[in-house]
Parts: sequence; C-alpha cells; structure tokens
Amino acid sequence: MKAVADAHSKRSLKFFETALRDYKAQLEEDPIVHRHLSSLYDTLMEQNLCRLIEPYSRVEIAHIAEMIELPIDHVEKKLSQMILDKKFAGTLDQGAGCLIIFDDPKADAIFPATLETISNIGKVVDSLYVRSAHIMA
Repeated sequence: MKAVADAHSKRSLKFFETALRDYKAQLEEDPIVHRHLSSLYDTLMEQNLCRLIEPYSRVEIAHIAEMIELPIDHVEKKLSQMILDKKFAGTLDQGAGCLIIFDDPKADAIFPATLETISNIGKVVDSLYVRSAHIMA
C-alpha cells in the first residue's frame, strides 16, 4: 500500500503500475481493495491525461502515449471514454492518429429563456382547453 500511496503522491502511472505488478498477490486478492485501486488508477490516469493535453488544440495520440509511458491503444481507449463522459470537448481522428481538442463550449443564454417560454405557452394552452371544455359542457 505504501508503494501505491507513493505512486499516487508522485502522480505517476508508471510507479502505480509497478506497485500493482510487484504486489499483485496482496493487492488483488481483496476485491474491495482491487476495486478501489482500479478506481484510483482511472482517476490518476484521467488527471494525467487532462494535464498533458491541456496546452494543445491538436496532438498525436502516440505523443501522449509516449509522454505517459502507456500503450497507444490504452491511451486512445481512455481518451475516447473521457470524451464520451464529457471530461473535455474533443474528437479522435483515428485516420491521422490525433486528438483534436475543442474550446470549452459556451452556455447558450437563449436556451433557458426558450424553455421557459415554451413552458408558459403550454400552460396557456392547457388553461384555454379547460375553459373551452367548460363552455362546451
């Protein structure tokens, strides 16, 4: 556990994987510890990837994998998961082997006002329906 804590404090995936490999029997026997370590690994990897891709608008996946010292397919899979989970806005260009990062999308101010207007129109239509039902009865 000390090796895992050391790897986490250094934010090093390589040390984390080494600790998991060296103490595999002790760390993976207990399913609760294994689940927490798996979650910790995912969190650590997401933090490292976010930190690495932050200065770029377009970067090769191979370069990211080289910097983080992990296989390309592993990094690509995690990046696609992060995009789907909306950890950052971007797309993977698998043909070029690149990650394209978009600027953070700005919230559209018109959208909430439009929803409120449609809701109010719905209330008016409902009240008119009730009134017409009373007149017809």
